[in-house]
Amino acid sequence: MATHKFAARKRRHQRLRKRVIGTAERPRLVVTRSNRHMMAQVIDDAAGTTLAYASTLEADFPADIEGKIGAARVVGERIGKRAIEAGVSAVVLDRAGNKYHGRVAAVADGAREAGLNL
Repeated sequence: MATHKFAARKRRHQRLRKRVIGTAERPRLVVTRSNRHMMAQVIDDAAGTTLAYASTLEADFPADIEGKIGAARVVGERIGKRAIEAGVSAVVLDRAGNKYHGRVAAVADGAREAGLNL
């Protein structure tokens, strides 16, 4: 049962990646989630480089945040600030086959609050 769920997400991600391509003008904001953590990176696919990164695994991540959705929002705010510092103002969202709901949506909302155009 579990392998079917992961295979279905992988298929959705492959289908999504056909259309979502990061360029220098509008890089790709990749949101990765595990059961415990959230990671987000801004990637320029043309150059093959990561322009910004934020995660709940960082050493200076605040420990007093309530719940996973709150932590995801903080990751979104951090990735938004770091992307703007790197000179990126607009990105295209790559949700990695996950639904745009819950923690994935919280990262996107946090990035928007930081001034990033999705």
